[in-house]
Amino acid sequence: MNKKDYLEHIEVNPVKRFGKPCIKGTRITVTDILEMLAHGMSQAEILDEHPNLQAEQIKAALIYAANQLPGAA
Repeated sequence: MNKKDYLEHIEVNPVKRFGKPCIKGTRITVTDILEMLAHGMSQAEILDEHPNLQAEQIKAALIYAANQLPGAA
């Protein structure tokens, strides 16, 4: 997934979730995805719990987060 592809799945809206980056069309933030994974949920479990999400959106959240780190491309 290239930069353009993952950005198609992420939106920042100042009136939605205090302007935090969200999965487009949802109120699920990139941070929400990271926290679910950090707490041991698998991608399959996240998708089961949030049937409106797609695997590509989870990957996009991870790529987005990684690109926010200092020195990221």
